[in-house]
Amino acid sequence: MPLLTLAVLAGVWLAMLLLGAGNSDRALLMALYAGDEPWLALAALGFTYLGNWPTVVAVTILGSGWLLYRGKRRAALLLLIASFSGRLLVILEKAYFARLRPEENLRLAEVHYQSFPSGHAANSMIVYLGFALLAFDDPRHRRWAVAAALLLSVLIGFSRPMLGVHWPSDVVAGWSFGLFWTLLVIAVAERWAGRSLAKKDPTDRAESV
Repeated sequence: MPLLTLAVLAGVWLAMLLLGAGNSDRALLMALYAGDEPWLALAALGFTYLGNWPTVVAVTILGSGWLLYRGKRRAALLLLIASFSGRLLVILEKAYFARLRPEENLRLAEVHYQSFPSGHAANSMIVYLGFALLAFDDPRHRRWAVAAALLLSVLIGFSRPMLGVHWPSDVVAGWSFGLFWTLLVIAVAERWAGRSLAKKDPTDRAESV
């Protein structure tokens, strides 16, 4: 199931790359655009702030510190790795594909990089969802934390076309990449930890003699 999930997420990302920034994307962008509704634009600015890189860095550092305080050293390291490596990969994607953003006259927020994929959508998904998955051991608490993280990332993502700075396909690609990278990093770490424990298990060594 994890491999199938990763394959589906990669497929969504690819579809957004190949099919985005066309007429359908523009129509959806204009349907979401909040330029004529000051209160919606203000709300979008608030949510987009929660996905800004300085905010995401602060959340990453504070979250890792809290995990260390709880004795979860591996989880703290994983959150740092997923967050900063994910950010780097998003920047590389933007530079390589170099998709142009919507017209400058639509933009209600400052932007610095190219359009595809949305860094706000990807980074918020990685950091908030990653923390939710790593911080809680109780399944019930984890479900609520994951639901809250997903909702927050969705709202942050929606804020980008509302502010006229991203195509909707950029946002969907950002979500799919962020989820892909978070699940991949955690799955690889869990498999690595499982192999390490198996090598250290004295019962395994005794059975092999």
